Amino acid sequence: MAAALTAATLTACGGGDDRPAGARAPVPAGAAGECAVAAPPGDSKARQLRGMWIATVGGIDWPTDGARTPAQQQDAFRKRLDTAQALNLNAVFVQIRPNSDAFYPSPYEPWSQWITGTPGKDPGYDVLGFMLKEAHARNLEFHAWFNPYRVSRDADLGKLAPTSPARRHPDWVRKYGTGLWYDPGLPQVRDLVTKSVMDVIGKYDIDAVHFDDYFYPYPESGDYPDQATYKAYGRGMDKGDWRRANVDTLVRDLSRSIHQAKPWVRFGISPFGVWRNRSSDPAGSATKALQSYDDQYADTRKWIRQGWIDYVTPQLYWAIGDPRADYQTLAAWWSRQVAGTKVQLTIGQAGYRVGEDATWRKPAELSRHLDLNTRHPEIRGDVFFSAADLAANRRGFAAKLRADHYGRPALPPAAPGGQAPPAARQVTAAPAAKGVKVTWQPSQGAASYAVYRADGRRPACAPVDPATLVASVRGGGIIDPTAAPGKTYTYYVTAVDRLHHESPPARAATVTAAQQG
Repeated sequence: MAAALTAATLTACGGGDDRPAGARAPVPAGAAGECAVAAPPGDSKARQLRGMWIATVGGIDWPTDGARTPAQQQDAFRKRLDTAQALNLNAVFVQIRPNSDAFYPSPYEPWSQWITGTPGKDPGYDVLGFMLKEAHARNLEFHAWFNPYRVSRDADLGKLAPTSPARRHPDWVRKYGTGLWYDPGLPQVRDLVTKSVMDVIGKYDIDAVHFDDYFYPYPESGDYPDQATYKAYGRGMDKGDWRRANVDTLVRDLSRSIHQAKPWVRFGISPFGVWRNRSSDPAGSATKALQSYDDQYADTRKWIRQGWIDYVTPQLYWAIGDPRADYQTLAAWWSRQVAGTKVQLTIGQAGYRVGEDATWRKPAELSRHLDLNTRHPEIRGDVFFSAADLAANRRGFAAKLRADHYGRPALPPAAPGGQAPPAARQVTAAPAAKGVKVTWQPSQGAASYAVYRADGRRPACAPVDPATLVASVRGGGIIDPTAAPGKTYTYYVTAVDRLHHESPPARAATVTAAQQG
């Protein structure tokens, strides 16, 4: 991480009630600490989803080839999360099922080869459990990223772990291009994907289930070899419509299963950035690119309209002004698709392309994308591919993103459902050796807390300005190292639920930071 990305970190500290929310006593109405002021708006422009993908297939982001022992891997993962914190991000999208394998003990699929180098080998620790704990300790949302159909980037079944479902059921598998894929037309495949996802939901406290752009594979060497499956299940449908119906069925049914099991867990998809070109469909975008509807049989527009997904993150990996697919054109097109729906729109950004050609050699290109996004209130944030690129900070692009857009932390936008928890209680602020220590008593139903800092002595009960957010943490306190010595501040604390609904602020605490020396 370049020095330009290093930032003083607001450290979470103890002092709160760490029992499960349901075990805490409710805060009675009118209890000390409540203020009769409005809660901050959940749809404020200051609310943004800021994320990065952590790809594990091939060790793209983690774990790298040099990190083979558990201690090495864990240290490397913490460094990825340090990058997120330094950039004031609030979410990570971590690939935990890259190739019909698992980064957790699974009854359905073997341990991933990308952990130890050997398919099926137990790494000696619960990798997902570790990653989730570390992310939540920094109050980073954890979006568990699954690849539904990809089996292997190598076409040799014999190289898979003996316990792989692909080896046990080779009739589910199709060779295509240089790799192996499950056939989306088979009910057994949909059942396997659903069981794998629901197993994770049942065992782990993830925030979201995430799919990327791999449905039917990108076109390579001829048509996908599913003629026998089509003959058995096609029911006379057009083959393209049948393939789309197969993917629709998985998305629809999995969405229902997720929300029935844990209503607060969201389901999001990050498709290829072009649904259809206008030359193919009047409803499409003014682009000249591959079409996910026709080439991958992914009807993302339908999923939005049906409400089967909670968020969509199209991969808009083109520059502003690209003649094939202009970023500006696509940002507007996707904004129109979610308008009037409950589906949140975030944009997949191509950090990996920085330095690639004349346009992408400009370190401000991605910062320009975020500037353009402000024209569209439907765009609620951005996710960057990928973690290693943000850490590398080529040509200073990540430092510029932070300077131009991410100078302060941000809460993600509130999602439908959920309810703001009661306010926190007994907020205190005191000078500390390295800044100011702020503590509070947690409230029932709160997943995290937002800390706001106003200059000077302010009223104990007052609305908070979302632009004054200094920390979003779990637990009962923080150390604020950015407080200037000898300066007076007033700190306000709000409680936030799993879907980012925010309480009114508790009674504030005013403090003068200690003089240095």
